[in-house]
Amino acid sequence: MKQITIAIVMLFSVSVFAQTNGDLTKHYKTYYKQMKKQGDVQGIINAMTHLNILEPSAARQDTLAYLYLSEGKYMQALNTIGVEKNATDTDMNVEVKALALKNLNQPKMALEHYEILYSRSSNVYLAYEMADMKIQTNDLVGAKLNIDYALTNVKDDMKRTFYETQQPYETSMKAALLYLKGILTFSENKSDNIDAAIKQINEALTIDPNFNLAKVSRQALESQKAQQAQKEAAAKKN
Repeated sequence: MKQITIAIVMLFSVSVFAQTNGDLTKHYKTYYKQMKKQGDVQGIINAMTHLNILEPSAARQDTLAYLYLSEGKYMQALNTIGVEKNATDTDMNVEVKALALKNLNQPKMALEHYEILYSRSSNVYLAYEMADMKIQTNDLVGAKLNIDYALTNVKDDMKRTFYETQQPYETSMKAALLYLKGILTFSENKSDNIDAAIKQINEALTIDPNFNLAKVSRQALESQKAQQAQKEAAAKKN
């Protein structure tokens, strides 16, 4: 009799739990729709977090990580989906990992995921980002391959946004690539390649004279060239 009573109680508990679970799911789905309607991203994140606990889903998890990324919450995005490379990762999953790691100043780790995206669908924008990070990590051969690909495939109407000023601005992607080629040239030999690097950056500025980062970089190279000339002149006198 005692065993029958325990069985009935357990069955009742499971039934109540299932009903409660279903009610919660229904509630958070309604809440999600309302937050989406109001444009409340944090509310959407909260709703999706609860739904992912109640009804775990890889697609929901990827979307949740993407929402964190869009809000600049890079660690939260990575904590949601991890940083490991997985052959079964969706494009969204890989993109989130790549962008979050890049924004957390982890170019080597970010490049692992950029390479996956690039192998799935090569394009000029990915090639630029990869070349930029490869210069930072001293993979100059890899950077050159990405820049050469991008310059071969770039279109006149392509743009890239830069954020080093208070007000973000757009420039021609071709100008951006020529600027990056100049930085690569300088990185290959910082003593002998200053003139060649300045020439390539000037080509970028011919396309877009208002390209701020190119102007700042040219000024820095010209200053270094002047300092180098002074040192050489002083060495000759001695």
